[in-house]
Amino acid sequence: MLLFLTVLQAIVGALLVGVILMQKSEGGGLGVGGSPTGLMSARGAADFLTRATTVLAVIFVGLSIVLAALAAGHSSGQKIDTSLQRSAPAPVQQGPVVPNPGAPVANPAAPAANPAAPATK
Repeated sequence: MLLFLTVLQAIVGALLVGVILMQKSEGGGLGVGGSPTGLMSARGAADFLTRATTVLAVIFVGLSIVLAALAAGHSSGQKIDTSLQRSAPAPVQQGPVVPNPGAPVANPAAPAANPAAPATK
């Protein structure tokens, strides 16, 4: 039911935009010319478009109220989380952290070379 009314609301909104754009305004608008007599005369078209705008606007507002009531009734059983506690998982380290991956790693088991010691022949 909610989906049907939403689609109907979109259709009524599109029709309302179209009818409003067809009305003649001070700047000329997108008014469509017609025969000089009957329904499509300047006065007859203006009266028809004004009535159509009024009817579509009333339908649009009514559908908006019905959709709001249905949406409020549909979501009334949900609980809102009002706590401010947010917890992030602790980062997991895998292996030692190497500060510079391009640098050679010193071997602690190997004796350090002493440049001050004399070389033996």
